[in-house]
Formats: sequence, structure tokens, C-alpha cells
Amino acid sequence: MYSKTPQSLMNKRPREDSSMERPRKSPYGVVKVEDDAGETKIFKFRVLLPNGTTVELKLSELRSEMPIEEFVGVVKREYFNVAKQRRSLEPKRAINWKYQDLYFTDVHANKMRIKVNFQDFIPNTWHFLWLHDGSAEPDAYEEMWDLTPDTDLLKELPDDYTFETALADLIDNSLQALWSNGKFERRLISVELQADRISIFDTGPGMDGTDGNLVKWGKMGASLHRSARGKAIGGKPPYLMPFFGMFGYGGPVATMCLGRRCIVSSKTKNRNKVFTLHLEREALVSSSCSESCWKTKGGIRDPLEDEKENSPHGSFTKVEIFEPKIKIVGIKHLRRKLKDIYFPYIQCDEMSGKTSMPIKFQVNGEDLVGIQGGEVATTYLHSCNGPNFILQLHFSNSQDTSSLGQCPKVLLEANARLKCVYFPIIKGKESIQKIIDELEADGCGIRESYESFSRVSVRRLGRLLPDTRWPLLPFMEPKQKVGEKAQILKRCCSRVKCLIDTDSGFNPTPNKMDLAHHHPYTKALKNFGNRVPDNEKDVQIEIFRDGKKLTLAQLEKQYGDWISEMHDRYDEEIDGGLDQATLVVVSSNFKKLGISSDVVRVHEKIEWKGTCWAAGQKIKVLKGACPGCHKNNVFATLEYIILQGLPGDACGEARLICRPLGVPKAKGCRLLVEKGTIDIRDSLSLPIRVLDSGKCLLVDDTEWESKLQTYYYQKLPSAIDLLSDIDCHELKVDGGLPVDVVQAGDAPPENIVAVIRPKAFNPENSSKRLDQKFIVRDSLDMSLEVNFRDSGENVGSHVHVYSVRIAPSSCKGLHGFYIFPLKSKCPALFHKAGSYALSFSLNGYRDVRFEKVVQVQAAANVGSWKVISHKLDAVYTVRVGSCFEPLSIGCYDRYNNSILFTSVPKLIVKLVSNRAVLAQVRTPKVDVTADKLTVKLKGIVVKSSKLDDIRPTYEAALSISTPDEAFSVAFPCRVIPGNPYTIIAHPRKLKMQLIPGHIVEELALEVFDEYGNHAKEDEKILLSLDGFSFQDESNILHDGGVMYYVKKVAANGFVELSNSLKVSKGYGKDVLLSATFRDRVIFTLNFQTEKREIRTASKVFKNCEAGSQLENIVFEVVNPEGEVDESIHDEEKHGQSHTLTIKSNSFDIDDSVRYSFRHGRCTIRSIPLPHKEGIFSFSAVHFRYPELNLDIEVHVEKTWQGNFAEMGNYEDEGNPIFSPQNSCQENLLSLPHSPAPKVPEVVNRSLSPQSSSRYVVNRSLSPQSSSRYVLPIGYLPSPKTPKLESRNENSDISPILELEDDLTNCGMRKMGRERNIEILNTRRSHIEQHISVLQASIDGDLRNATRTCAKELIQKQIESKSQSASAVICRLHEEVPFESRPRDILGIVALLGTVESIEISRILAQYLGEDQMRAIVCKNYAAAHCLETNTLHELATKFGKSISGGYLALCLEDVRPITSGPSTNPQELLPLQKPTLPNGDVPQGFIGYAVNMISTEASYLRWRTKSGHGLRETLFYRLFGELQVYRNRDCMMSAQSCIKNGAVSLDGGIMRGNGLVSLGHWEPDILFPVQDKALTPQSLKSLQMLERKKRELTELNRQIDEESKALEQDRIKLEMSRDRYNSYMSQNGSSSAARRSLHY
Repeated sequence: MYSKTPQSLMNKRPREDSSMERPRKSPYGVVKVEDDAGETKIFKFRVLLPNGTTVELKLSELRSEMPIEEFVGVVKREYFNVAKQRRSLEPKRAINWKYQDLYFTDVHANKMRIKVNFQDFIPNTWHFLWLHDGSAEPDAYEEMWDLTPDTDLLKELPDDYTFETALADLIDNSLQALWSNGKFERRLISVELQADRISIFDTGPGMDGTDGNLVKWGKMGASLHRSARGKAIGGKPPYLMPFFGMFGYGGPVATMCLGRRCIVSSKTKNRNKVFTLHLEREALVSSSCSESCWKTKGGIRDPLEDEKENSPHGSFTKVEIFEPKIKIVGIKHLRRKLKDIYFPYIQCDEMSGKTSMPIKFQVNGEDLVGIQGGEVATTYLHSCNGPNFILQLHFSNSQDTSSLGQCPKVLLEANARLKCVYFPIIKGKESIQKIIDELEADGCGIRESYESFSRVSVRRLGRLLPDTRWPLLPFMEPKQKVGEKAQILKRCCSRVKCLIDTDSGFNPTPNKMDLAHHHPYTKALKNFGNRVPDNEKDVQIEIFRDGKKLTLAQLEKQYGDWISEMHDRYDEEIDGGLDQATLVVVSSNFKKLGISSDVVRVHEKIEWKGTCWAAGQKIKVLKGACPGCHKNNVFATLEYIILQGLPGDACGEARLICRPLGVPKAKGCRLLVEKGTIDIRDSLSLPIRVLDSGKCLLVDDTEWESKLQTYYYQKLPSAIDLLSDIDCHELKVDGGLPVDVVQAGDAPPENIVAVIRPKAFNPENSSKRLDQKFIVRDSLDMSLEVNFRDSGENVGSHVHVYSVRIAPSSCKGLHGFYIFPLKSKCPALFHKAGSYALSFSLNGYRDVRFEKVVQVQAAANVGSWKVISHKLDAVYTVRVGSCFEPLSIGCYDRYNNSILFTSVPKLIVKLVSNRAVLAQVRTPKVDVTADKLTVKLKGIVVKSSKLDDIRPTYEAALSISTPDEAFSVAFPCRVIPGNPYTIIAHPRKLKMQLIPGHIVEELALEVFDEYGNHAKEDEKILLSLDGFSFQDESNILHDGGVMYYVKKVAANGFVELSNSLKVSKGYGKDVLLSATFRDRVIFTLNFQTEKREIRTASKVFKNCEAGSQLENIVFEVVNPEGEVDESIHDEEKHGQSHTLTIKSNSFDIDDSVRYSFRHGRCTIRSIPLPHKEGIFSFSAVHFRYPELNLDIEVHVEKTWQGNFAEMGNYEDEGNPIFSPQNSCQENLLSLPHSPAPKVPEVVNRSLSPQSSSRYVVNRSLSPQSSSRYVLPIGYLPSPKTPKLESRNENSDISPILELEDDLTNCGMRKMGRERNIEILNTRRSHIEQHISVLQASIDGDLRNATRTCAKELIQKQIESKSQSASAVICRLHEEVPFESRPRDILGIVALLGTVESIEISRILAQYLGEDQMRAIVCKNYAAAHCLETNTLHELATKFGKSISGGYLALCLEDVRPITSGPSTNPQELLPLQKPTLPNGDVPQGFIGYAVNMISTEASYLRWRTKSGHGLRETLFYRLFGELQVYRNRDCMMSAQSCIKNGAVSLDGGIMRGNGLVSLGHWEPDILFPVQDKALTPQSLKSLQMLERKKRELTELNRQIDEESKALEQDRIKLEMSRDRYNSYMSQNGSSSAARRSLHY
């Protein structure tokens, strides 16, 4: 913090002179002025402002100084220019530009209050200035450091970084920084690894921004040490000159790899402040994607106490990384890893002749010098103490480096030192194996074996390259391939490791973990030792050893000598035996003994890797185990074990001395203890390594004795031998030796000649076969027995064919020949395939036997094919479309022998009959059995539509042949039609409007199977009738409470129903005929009976006198066009009974009387009326068809004593109106008595007889006779007051008349409202009763499981998406009745269909996704446009909702339906073919197509587009297409070959095509409603009716509410009118009444 300037020093700053010349700006925005020498000097400043921002200035001045006010103005202008460009950044606090003591400071803390002296600054170099306005100093300054990278080096960024790689890069920076410290300055690198922070501290010279050093540290491509690379070429190994910098990104990339942000703090010795650089990963990444500069924050601070303590000389650099990206574990392992990498810098034995520690290296406070373990330390520990083989290599490049595109940085020279270290075998165990074991025990994670262990490691400038783990260099590999010495050298070469130190002439990989693979020097080093062609000698290598230059040949010789020396001096394959050794001096036979030493120790017992080997043991050395055992296994006796050297000496080779089988003991090795010598003689000397190879085995006594018997008794008689064809020819005997394998039909030899061989006979010696000394001469008989064994029978069973016994004979002076005739005795011997055993036996010698087996194979030429079946007794029968049982086909030659199938034949399968092809069967699955004797055909499915051609026997043949018909076989079968699948009604144009009671004269059902064949005769079809009845009630079947009529298919494939069905339902009813086969409805035929209604042809009087009667009432039955149906005629004898019955609950009437219809009319002469007044009703009901009925109201009044001539009668025409049974007293309006003596009759002239109101007004009533007017029923008069017929507008009586008219009209309106409410309540009662009946007819459990409940839950789920368009549409369907909804908006996708199970609902909903499930279904684009512009927002406002976001709309008129034509059945499934695998089978687990597994919602079953297509053919086909449904994902994945448009499985698998598969368990929010599988068509119809009645009940309740509100208003108006009337009458009294009397 800087203290504020005292007040006494304020206002003393000199003001800017107005005459002072302002700087001139160049076109580049920089003031340029030349100095005396003509050169332009540009002064660069980064001004750090008090609010934490940074301004860059570039000034060029002729003057040597600038007033502070002017300089502040320049800074201020630049600041506001930058601020305008950064308007999007967060605002900064204001700068107090008017502060009186405004001043600047530089990096040396020099204050500038008066002027800026440019002579204090170096031109063309960036300098920091701090502006102070009296406020607190910020912690950091934005864009203090410019880290814009050198773009050419961005291409060299490393591909990957590990934790150790990034950490090593930062340590490299520290190491090469503090290497420049002075002799007495501390060299310390301290690494601290914490869970939340990583710190690397070094005591190097530090950075303060001078010459951009701090910027170069954090700027990619701006390396601090790249220019010093050339200084690190040459020098003394191990080249400890840590100028590692090459690429310029070790700082920022490494820090950002380790953590999210970093702070670099650095201090130099000549600065008191610590400069900080802030790096943030997100900021750098975002900047790298733009063209802007990479600028970052910075700051200054005071050094901390621990920093001062760790760096006594005052300079340091600390890199702190926060929020590490990986969890830091294994500190112990990391210490060892870092010690391996920087081992020469931590402790070195080569710099001053003694162990030194160039750098103090700490990790979490522990010095790495004391760390035990690590690969480097462990490797050095196990090396031998002998001299190392050291080479110095100098590399030079003769090629122009500019031409090397891939290696643009190849230096002209490079140096490398190769130090080969020998790791001997100690006490039988390799030292390298010990290294591997110790590293594995320490948990170093090494995964190499002894063979794959790295034999080469490389250090560059003393830094280990861990990924350079090479095998032996070419010069290290043994060149000699043959001989004992070559074997020793090969084994010893694998005990050498080469440690390579290189200077900076070699290039590393960008992550510094390996040498650059394509660098010329790397390739030359890796290939060192191979002879390079002259045309590839771009890199020359000079070889030096001990200062002397060597050629490659000299190098190889000296290296081989060194290897031999190390082997002789340090290898100790075995240290001694288990017995006392005998020292022997060897003076000769060194080569035969296989040793190089003249002194050996002789043992008779040793232990080698846990196994005891002793003299006298029998061993077997397998061939190839060592020299001398190349051709055969060697059986020998172990005699001695000899070890080179004296006890305690590191010895060379150990040898096994053994005596081969057949060598007498006297000729074996002899040990002369007295003389101290050994003579190997005929024994063998084997290297002890044969024990390791596994090719030297101990032999038990049995095997040894067997070998002895073979050796010593090979001359004894052996067995019976058969002479060959050559031997017989030489003896001039027609005979020979049958071959082992012949073909069926081959002729046997004419004779077989046998002899008896002695044991000394060698069968391999063909020249001795006819030598008499190898043919036993004896008079013993020999027998021949021929047995046949079929290859298909059990082992051991055989058939005797032929046998003979003969004595020996002589031929050409030789004796002992047994000549057996064969062909003449058995000419057809080899016709049948199988094994023929020719057994020869010598009488009297059981053990002397011989058996010759001849294998007879089937002939090569195929004779025929046959179907192998066990059911040939009857013709095989199968249904079309069903799978045949697997068929087996065998191939036979002309001798009826089975022939092997060499491959799976390509077959063509056809169904034929009388050479006509009925069906071409898709190729089934063809397999050849394991024995290749049979071809198995599976999955044969015959699909044919031509079975009517072979009706009624259905006999055909399954023809199986090759494509060229070279081989074929016919399999007789019967292919009968499949199950009934479809039905066509005849005649095609049926009359769909039926008349009740009539018989369907012509109707036949043509039944087909799935493939278009007529159904088989006598196939049973179950018919279900609704509105029909059969004339013949036989063959009735009851199943699950449903009655079916069983009908059989006739021979022509028809079910004849003509003159069998009678219409049993009444008028205006739906009639259904459906056919079912095996619980599947295969046909439905819908009819409808014609509509009729009853009306009255005569006028019915409503004002009727009590006790009178209605006369000559005519009722007519009319069709919808209003025409009288004259076919309604009562003819009992013809079964046409049409009568009418009158019923009434209001008065007594005889309802047993039936009135006949005559040609559509029925006349009732009289109907007596009751003797009391009131409203009465009766119903005229058709006796047989009660749906034809008419309700009539009759208003009965008392007999009037007045003038009845003026009684008005008004009739009601049209449909009757339902009226309640009981009269209501409130229908009469009470009026007060008038004081006038007599009031004439009043007639409301506004109500004419032609109006729709039904009422009677009595004109003769006087006040004394009655005080009540009879008002019309259901009449609602106009608000206007009706005028009286004889009213005089100017008379005085008009006020009272107007009041009376108003009172009358109010009362009439009130009575009409009450009547309407009463009618609505009655209708509501009827509907509620109907609903209860429907609910009672549906099973309770079934009702609880119906889709209605599920649908309500889904509606609530959709409405929970409160601000969505789907929620508004759902609310519309919930509150608005079906009839009142917009017809162009069908609803939501999820509510327009139902499925059978929750699994199907879940997977189909997941397949569509929530957006499509909540999509709005419209009729066309116009409806969708109207929905968007008006309807949707109006509905949302009405329901108090808002809509946010978009939504999907499906326009059905614009959806392309399935190509098949429209379906008449709304629930008919789409005709989609089942998928088939390449073998023709339907995939296992296939359930069906999704479009056919969803049912249309009941309200939209009859909905159609203009083209006649329903929802399944448009909406659901658009959503699902041919999506397949499988039982589980295994079945789905197995059927990939036949899935074209995607598939789903019930356990959550979704295959969408193009390789995308969704797996797992899905739980979507919006599902399809689930319906119960047990719903029958009748139950479904009842449910539809139940829903419709519920909607009607909702509408009725709404109307009752509206009428009740209107009634309450009418009551208020009536009270007001009554009050006005009473008030007027009380004021005017009798005068008014008198005037009324005169007026009338």
C-alpha cells in the first residue's frame, strides 16, 4: 500500500504550458520522431491504474521529458478508448483523475510527480508504471501480462500430458533457472503437494518483467532458454547442462494441465517487490478461440517470511497451482519417480571424482537424496563391480537441414555416451530378475518380464527420458549363431544394460518423455551396429573408446571379448553340490568336456532349482535340447556334475556328464581320484542349462526296461507280415497287399501272400524282405478270417464274411509262403462301405497274430438322394404356413452306401403336384451333421395360395433339388389350408339397412386362410349375433357367458347363411354379425335397422273438459323423410304383428287393449279423460317394438259455466314434449281481486294459435268466479308488454292494463322457467338411472381396470405441464362436452390411443418422446394455423393459463397414410407382413408391429379423413411406421438382419437405426392409457355409452344451473311488478276499476 501525499505537498504540481508542442501521431497510431542519428525511438509503457486495469502506451518523443499533466492526459485518453472497446466487461471503479497528488512510480519505486524523464527508460522495451490516485492498491491488475503465443510453435503442443509429465516440465523450468546461480548461492527446488494446492519453489535468479522474462515464462512459444540450447552441445558426460527449453509451453500448459488456476510469484535480487502472474484455464481457453491477445492479470507484493528464509540470496520463483484436477496419491512413488528422472542432479559420481549433490531437491520437505528405492538406484545396486564397456559417439549430419520437412531443428552435430553395465547371474538367479522382483515388491508398477525388460535407457542433458525403453542395440546382439560359445554369448548378452547419456543435439518428444522418433540422430542411435547402405548415410557416426577411434568390426570384437570376460569373472550359475567336491586338474579334452578352466570340481549330487540330481539316475534328453542331441532322444545314465573353478570363486559353466544307453559302463567316464584327473571317454558332456529348458527328464524303471527290450531283443521273431505287390511280382504270384482305403466296387486282390518274420527283421530294410533268413521256415498252418464291421454299428459288432486255413508253400526256391485266395472266393467283397478286418493267426502261437484292416469308402459318384424319416407309414400332413418337421436327406452311391456331403448344398424347395409348382418355398436352414452323412433341413414353411388346385385331397410332394436339378428328392405330403383368417360376404353389395322381423334372403360367407386358400371342409366357425337370430337354434356353444353358433365350412369353402338369419332388433338399432376362430375375431359385418317414429296425424286438444274423451286420434309410423311406412300392417297369420298400446300413469286406462296398424296408420276411436282437472299424460307404444312410442300431454279443466264459444283451443304439432306427472300449483299466477263489479275476459293478442306456446286463457272469468288465470306451460313471453285487442291508447284505463299485462308476462316467464327446470330434472333423473344401469352391467374389477381411470391419470399428468399447449387442450376436453368441442382439433397424441399392457405403453412412449406424446392432433394445416393464431390463446385465457415454449402439431389431412386402401372396420389391423430372417423364419420373440398394438380411442373410432382413412392408418402409422416390438432385447438384437424401420423390446431396448441403440429401463412421464384385455365388444360398447351419458349429464347440470339463475331473476322481476301493481291499485282504487268496466 502506498501512503497518501501530505496536504502540504498538494497543489504544487506545475501546470501544462499551452504553448508546448503536442506529439505528432503516425498513421499507425504511434508518435514517431527521429533522433540525431535518424533512428526512431519508441518508448513502451504498461501503465497499471488504481482500479486494476492496464493501459499500454507507445510514445516516440523528440523531447527528453514530458510534463506529468500531459502524460496523465495521454493515459486518460487511452484508458477511455480501451473502456469503450470493453463495454461488455464488468464496470470498474472510477479513477480520481482530479486528485491533487496524482503521481507515477516505476519498478524501482521512483516517484514521478512533475515530469516523466524518457532518458531513464530504454527505448523499444516495455516498462511498468503505476498510477496512484490516493486509493488503495488493488491485489491484481488485469491484462498486466501479454501471453499471446508464437503461432508457429502451437503446432508442437504435446498430444497428452500425465501428472508426472506436467510436474516434470515445471521442475525443468526451475532446474534450468537455478543452474545459473553463483557458487555460494543456494540451489533449492522444493515441491509441495497438497490436496488443494501444488507448489514448485526454486531459488533461481527470478523474474521481474524486465526484457519480458516473466511474460516469456507464461507465454506459449516464448522460451527463456531456447537460445541456450546450442551451448549444451558437447562437453563432458553426463552432460549436466539443463537447458531443456525448446518448445516454450512448459509453463502455461503444465500448470493448466495440473489445475484450474495458477499464480507465479517471482523476485530478483535487485528488486524489493515480488511480481505475480495470474493464469486461469477458462480465460486462456476462451481467448484461444478468438483473434484477441492472451492477456492476463498480474500484481506486485512483498516477499513472505518463508520465501526469504528459503532464498537467503534474495531471488526465487514460486509456482502455485490451485484446484488440482487430479487427486494426488502415492507421494512415496512420486519421490522415487522424480529421483529416477533427475538422478545425476541429485547425486552424481562423475563430476569431481566423488559423490556430489548439485541440487537440493525436496518433495513435501523430504530430501530426495535419502530416498531409497527407484528403478535407477535399484539397477545400480545389482550391477557387477567389474569394468563397464563405455563408448563415445559423435553424430554429424551431412544433409541440408532445410530439406528435412519433418525434422526442421536438426543440429549439425550431437554427442552420446554409451555405458554398458553387466548384471551377472548369482547363485543361479539372474540379477535383472532380482531388479524386476524388487521393483514389483516396491509397487513401482513395472510390467516387464526378464525377456522384455528394457536393456537401454536414455538421459538427455542428465534428465531421464522414461518412455525410452529399448531392447538391445544392434551392436549388443550376438553375431555368432552356431556352436557352444554362441549359446553362451547369447545368454550373456541378455545380462547387459546400456545407459546412454546425450547432449542437446538430440531432440526429445514434446512431453520430454522420449526421444523424437523420426529425428535422424534418434534413428541412427537406435540402429547403431547395423550396417547402413551408402545411399542412406546422411548421419555419420564416429566411435571412440578410451579416446581411440574404432571401426564397427573392432567394436563388435571388443564387445564380445568384454562379454566373455564378464561371464568368466562374475557369472555364478551354481555355487556347489550336495556332496563333497573332488578337485580335478584337466590337462586335455577341454573341448569334449565343454569347459574352459583347467581346474574343475566334480560332484555326484547337486540341487538345481528345487530338484535333486544324482549320479546313477536314468535320464532322457529330448532331441534339440543341446548340441549332440539333434536327431533322436538320448537315453543315458547320469555319472558326474562338474563345476569350473575353485570353491568360492565366481565360476563360469556347469556341465552334466552322462553315459548313453548302449555304452558299456567300462567305456563311460572315469574319475581317477588318486591322480586328480577325469577321462570322459564315450560319455557325453551336456550344459546344465538343459535342466532349465525342460528337455532333460528323469526316466522310471518301466520306460528304461522297455527301451532295453527294444535294444537287446530286436533280432527275435516278430510277427506275421504281408508281401507287397512288388514282392508278389518278383515271386511271379498274382496277388498283393490290399491298400488301407478303397472305394466301394473296387476289386480285391487275387491272392494275399503272408510270411512269418523273426524279431531281428527290420521292416525298414526293403532289400531284405525276400531274404530267407528273415522268413521263418516252418510247417505250421496259418488261418485267415475276414470280418466286416459297418461304420454305423456299435463298436465290437462284426459280420463274418470268409475264413480259410492253409499250410506254407514254396516259391522260386524260397519257403514259408502262405498264399490265400481272395478274389475268386469273395468277388463282391468290397461293395459295402465299412471296415474289413483280415485277421491272420499262426496255429500254436497265440501272440503271433496280424490284422489288416481295409477301410471301404462309398463310391465317389452319387447314385441317389433319399429322405430319411421314421414316419413313412402315413402321408405327412402340415398346414400351409406352418413349419415342416426337420427333414433328413442322405446321399448314396450305386451300392447304397452313404456318401459324405463335402459342403452344405444349395437347395431349391418347391411344392409340386402333377408337375405343377404350387409354391416356391423360401430356402430353409440347411445344415450338415457332424458326421457329414446327413443334411438337415429346418424351417421349411410352405406359403401357397394354390391349394384349391389340389382340393379336396390336398396331396402334393415337397421337391428338394439342387439349382441345376442334378440331384433331387420328392417327399410326399398333404398341405391343408391354414386356419380361417379372412371372410368375404356375398353378395358383395349387401343391403345394409334391414327391416325388423325380416329374414335375410341371400347371405354367404366365403372363408379363406391367411394365404388366400379356401378353408378346409368342415372347419368350424363360431358366429356371434347381435340383433339377429337363427331360424335353426341347433349347434349352440356357450363360452365365458357368450353364446356362439357353430357353423361348418362347406366343400366349396362357403358358410351358407341364406334364409337363416332373422332380424330380431327393432327400428333404429345396430345389428352385428361377427365370426370368430380360436378366440380371434376374423370377420365383422355391421348392419342397421331402418329408423321409424310415431306421430299423431290429427290435432290433439290440450284444453279438454273433465270427464270428456278424445276421439278419432290417428297415429302414423313415418320414415326419416316423414313419409308413412305403409308396410307397417298387422297380419298375424304372416307373422307381421303391428299393434299399438295406450299406457298412462296419470289416469286409469286399459293398457291391455291393442290397436292394429293398417298400412302405417292406427286410429283410436276414443280415449276417456278423468273427471278432475289437471295435466295428464299417456304414451302410445308399439306393442312389439317399444322403441316406437309417443308421449302426449292432456290439460283437463273443469266444466265452464260461461260462454264456451269463446274458449280458445291450440294444438301442438310435431314431436311430443315430455312433461312431469304431477301438476304444480306454482304454475298458476295469483292476481288480486279487482274492485270492479265484473271484469270482462282478457285475451293476449300477441299469442296466436300458430305459436309454439301451449296455453288457454278463459275470457269469461269474473272476479267472483275465480281469482286465478290459467297460464301457458313452458311459455316464456317477450319482455314487451302485449297489447290488448280492444285497448285504446288514449283512454284512462291503459295504466292499469299495462300493469296487469306486465304482471302477467312476468308470471308466465317464471312459470316457463320452472317448467323447464322440472323437465331438465326429469331428464337428469333418467340419465342418472341409465348410468347406474350401465355401471351395474360392467364387472366391478373390470371397470376399475379400464382405460378410463388410466386416462384420467394421464390427463392430470399432462395438465401438470401447466404452461404448455397440451395442458390447455387437455383442459378443453375435460370441461367442454364432446359435441361442443372444435371439430378440427382431435386432441393429444397420448389420449387418442390405448394399449393392452403397461410395458407396451412405457416403451412406445419412450420411443416417441414426450414432445410427440404431447403433440396436438389437428385435421389440417388450416386448423393448426387457427390454433396458433386464435384458438389456443383464447382457450388459455379462458382457463386462466399461459403458454410458453413451442409445441408440435400433427395435421392428419396432410399425413401420407399407408398405401393400402381405407378400412371399413375402425379397429382393423394394418396388413403388414411379419419380418423374416434370411432362413425364412419369423424372428424369435417377435410380438407384432407397434401400429397394430395400439387401439383408437372410442370417441374417434368413426373419425375419417377426406380420403376415408382412420387414425390407425394416418396418425399412428405416421408415428410408428413399421416399428417392430420384441419380447426382450436379446430377441431384438438377434433379429437385426430383418429390422428395417427400428424396433423396441418390452424390457427397455430401443433400436432406432444407423447403429443407435438405447438400452436400460425407461420411466417416461406421459404414457398411453392401458385397457384391460378382458373387454368384450359388448363391454366396450357399454363403456362407450357410459362415457356418452356422462357427457350428457354434465351438459344437463350446466343447463339447470343457467335456468336456476334465470329463474331467480324472473322471481325478482315478478315481485317488483306485483309491488307496482298493488301500489297503483291502492292509490287509484275504485275509480280505476270503474273506468275498466266502462272500457270493456
